[in-house]
Amino acid sequence: MILRKFVLLVPFVLWPALAAAWSLPGVGDFKFEPLTASVYVMHGPRSEPNPENHGFMNNPAFVETAHGVIVIDPGGTLEVGEQVLAEIRKITSKPVLAVFNTHIHGDHWLGNQAIKKAFPAARIYAHPKMIEQANGSNGADWVARMDRLTKGLSKGTRVVAPGNAVKNGDVITVDGERIKIHAVPVAHTDTDIMIEHVGSSTLFLGDNSFNRRMGRFDDSSDMHGNIKALEYARDLKKKYYVPGHGKSGDVETALTPFLTYLERLRDGVTRGYRAEKEDYEIRKQLAPLFAEYKNWSGFDLQFGKHVSKMYLEVEALEF
Repeated sequence: MILRKFVLLVPFVLWPALAAAWSLPGVGDFKFEPLTASVYVMHGPRSEPNPENHGFMNNPAFVETAHGVIVIDPGGTLEVGEQVLAEIRKITSKPVLAVFNTHIHGDHWLGNQAIKKAFPAARIYAHPKMIEQANGSNGADWVARMDRLTKGLSKGTRVVAPGNAVKNGDVITVDGERIKIHAVPVAHTDTDIMIEHVGSSTLFLGDNSFNRRMGRFDDSSDMHGNIKALEYARDLKKKYYVPGHGKSGDVETALTPFLTYLERLRDGVTRGYRAEKEDYEIRKQLAPLFAEYKNWSGFDLQFGKHVSKMYLEVEALEF
């Protein structure tokens, strides 16, 4: 009798592990990987949104609680959000209780629509400025941008903005799990929050950190502020760090390389500015100092823009 029960249980227990991953032909297979016993991350492609990746490029994550799931950044389209949910269900059938969005860039949060469609009671949390921007023209712009970049594959995606504002130091308890908010001053955007799962000593950095990928710095960003945000996150001494894009792991894997990049860029541009060089001269002079970053996705596109952005910040600080 005992043996018969065991045999009957085996297919059910092994089914999640044997289920096929979400496959994007020519891009890769994607599934949630355990970072800890309760924290899972799906590491997305490092490319920009395009028809091949269907607009999927970020690192969706979730925390499994006793009776549910907490999702962080469910992706950039309705379809991506639905696929994220499908991958979660291969691990647990528990309902989504809460969602946290790290910042305004749509590749991280337009998947909210899929969550709310499946779990209307789920509460979505974000920085108050993100809520304001998502409900305004910025949210609509991101829907249009994803539609354009995916050549229509994101059709049907609409804005489902967060409804619950959080501030620095807030601790939200969801089904017994404590989520602490670290809302630093302007960094990657003016809407950033970093999200700590206290129980596992995991910090979700959002796009304040990248791993083997270069992100853009738009007009709402502050590169000096981004450096301060990562120094702050490093000094928290968490066990695990999850960047917005690229591999998760300890501080040396997920945080230090991008912080080093920004610090080296700041120092080099500052020296060049004080030597009265133009930004294009500084860019040419600095390029050899970043050899280990040249194979990061987007380096060739972003490096010159990063130098120019840092130059403007240094000029403003030194003027």
